[in-house]
Amino acid sequence: MRWSLLPNLITSLRMLLVVPAGWLLWQGRYPEALVVVGVAGASDALDGELARRFSWRSAFGSMLDPIADKLLVLVVFVIFTIQGHIPVWLLVVVIARDAVILGGAGVYRLMFREIEMAPTLVSKANTALQVVMLVLLLLGLCGFGAISDLAFLVVDPWSFYLLAIMGIGSGIDYAVTWSLKAWRNRRRLDP
Repeated sequence: MRWSLLPNLITSLRMLLVVPAGWLLWQGRYPEALVVVGVAGASDALDGELARRFSWRSAFGSMLDPIADKLLVLVVFVIFTIQGHIPVWLLVVVIARDAVILGGAGVYRLMFREIEMAPTLVSKANTALQVVMLVLLLLGLCGFGAISDLAFLVVDPWSFYLLAIMGIGSGIDYAVTWSLKAWRNRRRLDP
């Protein structure tokens, strides 16, 4: 085995964890789902560390890693919304933000035939906040007594509002950042 492929293998396995995580959440088996989500989170940290430390980065990995993250986050958001733990309007904000980003990336790629996957600082903060909120909500649903009660205090409703603000801000940040890149590239290409 080529060791440089290890981060991509770990990321691929993380994508596979979406299925059992979603199934456990759907069944209301929250403590088990917390374990699976924890393993997925640890694998995210591990593949990133391996890629950085040993320079095992790849174009495939740089595309696959955020897709794996988004897939897990989206599945958890959808299931928690269906179960009534997250308001529908927040799911709409999360999906609309991602649709804006994907649509903009597609247009940019059509215009310039290349695109670099480079999340902005605001986007990284948004994703981190989503993950923290979802893990706290999951922890709250596990029924761990005072720990779960404390997790619920943090989550509802303030984190929902904060996530909506961050999601909208992140979407605007992407639109502005990539519009400026497109404008600069267009000026550079035009005689």
